[in-house]
Amino acid sequence: MNAKRVLSGMRPSGKLHIGHYVGALQNWVALQNDDGYDNYHLIADYHALTTNLDTSNVEEDSIEMTIDWIAAGIDPEKSPIFRQSQIKQHAELYLIFGMLVTANRLERNPTLKDQIRDLNIKQVVFGHLGYPALQAADILLYKGECVPVGEDQVPHVEITREIARRFNNHYGEVFPDPEPLLSRAPRLVGLDGDAKMSKSLNNTVLLSDPPETVEKKLRKAKTDPQKVRKGDPGRPDVCLIYSYQKVFNSDETEAIDADCRSGALGCADCKMRVAAKINDELAPIIERRKELEADREKVRRIVIDGEARARETAEATMREARDGMKMGALDV
Repeated sequence: MNAKRVLSGMRPSGKLHIGHYVGALQNWVALQNDDGYDNYHLIADYHALTTNLDTSNVEEDSIEMTIDWIAAGIDPEKSPIFRQSQIKQHAELYLIFGMLVTANRLERNPTLKDQIRDLNIKQVVFGHLGYPALQAADILLYKGECVPVGEDQVPHVEITREIARRFNNHYGEVFPDPEPLLSRAPRLVGLDGDAKMSKSLNNTVLLSDPPETVEKKLRKAKTDPQKVRKGDPGRPDVCLIYSYQKVFNSDETEAIDADCRSGALGCADCKMRVAAKINDELAPIIERRKELEADREKVRRIVIDGEARARETAEATMREARDGMKMGALDV
């Protein structure tokens, strides 16, 4: 059985947090270690421009993110890591795909509407509107058959499928019809209890945080407002800390639930229990991270090597696409 091609990626946001880890990285590592999948990992630096034109930190942020990817278990020998901006075929295929999707279709994209609302965007730039067409190019340039996404990203994958079909109908079968691989991992709420983890909201636990920092952050985390002190009955179903327990301490959640409701378990003790479990999970990641931070030139070489491998695949796909369009190189 041939392995299915998988394209995964993130915008370069620097150091990652435990929300990235449970929401994406654990799944990426599992797919990488499954012989049924062939993985490519994209540093989506062009995508970052859709909401922020400041590129002064993009290179450093890309390196920091790559360090976290590798420390969390991504093996660049198996799964090439590469920057979108360094593979010119992304822009070329994006241009072609932009001719195959209407502005009205892009405007109906619910993810775009959510971003405009959440970021309070007053004027949508052309590149932001066309984000799904660039994402389609990212996926189909590597003939991605599976795309690991959260439920909120499924509409983007559907637009990719529509573009692939339209190209194939016009120019012959070049691109696969990719399927979303829905992550079953929960989206971790930030330490403030109000929104998902985000560095801009300062409500995260970073993968690089040492144990004492994790404990300090967890002590300040929001809990059930009705449980003021030990002895008060708690409501685990509305408690941020209990949601972390379910992810990092699943073996003890039944007992924690009962003790919280009865008042036998106080919030401070509950927080330190989950902090210990998070620190156990992060310990090997932090250790690997230290080795990579000590040799950042090695990390740069890993990315450059990944780009060479990705470029080879991208060039082959574009030759096939151009030939189908009768826009290939002229015979000499």
